[in-house]
Amino acid sequence: MADTAVQMSRVADLENNVSTRTSSSSARRGATVSFHSISYSVKMKSGFLCKRKLTQKNILIQLKSNAILLFLFIKMFLDVLAARKDPAGLSGEVLIDGAPQPPNFKCLSGYVVQDDVVMGTLTVRENLRFSAALRLPKSIRQREKDEKVERLIQELGLSKVADSRVGTQLIRGISGGERKRTNIGMELIIDPPVLFLDEPTTGLDASTANSVLMLLKRMANSGRTIILSIHQPRYSIYRLFDSLTLLVGGRLVYHGPAQDALDYFMQIGYTCEPHNNPADFFLDVINGDSTAVTLNKLNDLDQEQLSSSLKGIEDRLVEEYKNSSSYKQTKSELERIVQGQDYSTRPKSRTITYNTSFFHQFNWVLKRTFRNLMLNPQTSFAQIGVTIFLALVVGVIFFGVKDNSSGIQNRIGVLFFITINQCFSAVSSAELFIAERNLFVHEYISGYYRVSVYFLSKILSDILTLRTIPAFIFSCVAYWMIGLKASAEPFFIFLFSIIPCMIFACIDLTRGLSLQPECLLKYCFTDASQLKRLKTNMFSSFCHCSCSTGEGFLSAQGIDYSTWGLWQNHLALGIMTLIFLIIAYLKLRFIKKFS
Repeated sequence: MADTAVQMSRVADLENNVSTRTSSSSARRGATVSFHSISYSVKMKSGFLCKRKLTQKNILIQLKSNAILLFLFIKMFLDVLAARKDPAGLSGEVLIDGAPQPPNFKCLSGYVVQDDVVMGTLTVRENLRFSAALRLPKSIRQREKDEKVERLIQELGLSKVADSRVGTQLIRGISGGERKRTNIGMELIIDPPVLFLDEPTTGLDASTANSVLMLLKRMANSGRTIILSIHQPRYSIYRLFDSLTLLVGGRLVYHGPAQDALDYFMQIGYTCEPHNNPADFFLDVINGDSTAVTLNKLNDLDQEQLSSSLKGIEDRLVEEYKNSSSYKQTKSELERIVQGQDYSTRPKSRTITYNTSFFHQFNWVLKRTFRNLMLNPQTSFAQIGVTIFLALVVGVIFFGVKDNSSGIQNRIGVLFFITINQCFSAVSSAELFIAERNLFVHEYISGYYRVSVYFLSKILSDILTLRTIPAFIFSCVAYWMIGLKASAEPFFIFLFSIIPCMIFACIDLTRGLSLQPECLLKYCFTDASQLKRLKTNMFSSFCHCSCSTGEGFLSAQGIDYSTWGLWQNHLALGIMTLIFLIIAYLKLRFIKKFS
C-alpha cells in the first residue's frame, strides 16, 4: 500500500527522530521491512499434571522476503514483524531498511490491534491528547502537541466527532469506522516509520471497511509504510494493495506485486474464475479447493491425485514458489541487503522505553482514570445510589436500637451485617485490572507509561472514589439512624474502621487480577478483626438498663477493649493491606504481555 518510489529512512535514527518526524507530511519517509529466515515455534502442553508432555509446534518456517506493504493471512506473523511476540522460540531476523530492529522497536512503531483499545468514556480529542502527552517527548511543548492532534483529527476526518465520546456498552458513542480511525490516530501521534494493523476491517460493514482502507491508502501514498493482516477483503479493498504475501502452514507461497498474483497462480495451474474475488480465490487454493484448478489441468489428474491431502497441496505451492522467478528475484534482493553482515548470532531482546518522566505519566494517567470513573454511570451514579439504598435499609431495620439486653444483640447483629456488607461491596474491585487488561497491555508495551504508574493510578482512584466516598456516605446515613453512640469520637472511629475494611477487601481481591472473573469469588472473606474493633468501639463505656456494662460484655467475649486492643487491629490490617498491595503489583508486573 505504500508507494514503491518512496525514499527510505534508516532505523538507526528512529530513536532520535521521534520528535522531528512530527513535521509536515511532505518530509515523511517510509521504511522497508525485510524478514530473513524467520521461524517461530511455541511449546504446547498436553496430558495431566503427572504425565504432562511438552511438544514444540512450528508456526512459521524459514520465511524470507522484503516489502513495503504486506497483505497477510496470519496474525502471528504480523506480531513477529512488529516485535510483539515473545522472543523465545523466534529465530531469524527482521530488518528495517537493512538494519536490525532496535530493542524498543515496538515503542517506535505503531500497532493498531484488532479489538479497539481506547477509553470509551473520553472524547476522540481527549484520547488523542492522552497519546500525544505520553508518547511525544516532553521537549515538545504542549501547544505543539495540541496542534499535532488537531492536524491528525483533520487528516483522519474526525472533525465532526472530535468532541464526542468514543462510547462504551452503556454510553452511545461514535460509529465503528470513526472508532477505528481514532485507534489509528492514537498510533500516528508519534509519526511512526512503520504502522502495523491487525485486521483493521474487523466488525465493520463493507462500506465502512472500504473507507478505512482508503484512508490507509492515502497515508501510504504520502510516505508511510503500512503493514496489515486482513481477512477476505472485497475486491475494491484488494486492489488498493501494492504488495501481497501469502502463507500456508507457516510457509511462504507467494510474495510480490498484488496485481501479479493471479497471473502467477495461473502459471502454476490455478485460474481464478471470472467475477471471483481474488482474496477468496487465494483462500480456496491454499485450502485445497479443487474448483480453483484450471479445467485442462483437471483433465490430466486422476482420482487419486484429486483426493490428495492438504499437506501435499501445501508442499506443492511452496515448491512452486521456490522455483519461481519472483522468489529468485526476492532472494537476490535479500542477499544484497544483508551482504557482509552476520545476524545469525544476534541475541533477540525486547525493551520498553519512555519519552516522559514518572511524574508526568502519573499526572496524565491519574487524571484519565478519575475522569473515566466519574463519567462512567456504572461506577458513579449507580455506586452512590446503591450505597444510599443499602444504608437506608440497614437504618430502617435497626432503627433506634434500645439500651437493653435486646439492644446488645441488635448492635452485634448490625455490626456483623455492616462488616459483611463492606467486604462484599468490594467484590466490584475484582474487575479493577481485568476490565482494562487489553488496554493496559497495549499501552504499556507501546511505551505510554510504566507499570507502577498505572497501578498507583488505578489503586488511588478506586480507593478514593469507589471505597472511601461510598463508605463515608453509608456511615453518615446508617450510623445515626441506628442510634449508635451519639458523639463525634465513636463515629469517626466507626468510620475509620469501615473504610480500611473495604480497602483491605478490595486489595485482597485484586490479587486475582490474572484470573478469570468467575474464579475470584474464592477471595471473599469475613474480616473478623474489623468486627472486633467495631464491638470495642460500640460497647466500651456502654451501660444498659440492668447496669451490666459494655466492658463486661466485651470481657465475656474475650475482647481487649484497651487503647492498644482497639488500634492493634488497625495496625494488623494496614500491614496485611501493604502485603497484598505488593502481591497485586507483582502480578501486574509479571502478567503475560506478549501475545
